[in-house]
Amino acid sequence: MSVQIAQELLEILVCPLCKGELFFDEKNSELICYESKLAYKIEDAIPVMLADKARKI
Repeated sequence: MSVQIAQELLEILVCPLCKGELFFDEKNSELICYESKLAYKIEDAIPVMLADKARKI
């Protein structure tokens, strides 16, 4: 199931660890930070921006 996220939200969200840019992975419903090498899950259309809950990539 694909999740949609508002473009305005994507423009203001940053990685909580490095403050780097996040990229939306629609297929996996995640926000990816390539700098920190973490993927933040989106649950019920809400990004879970906790580093300890993120998946390492």
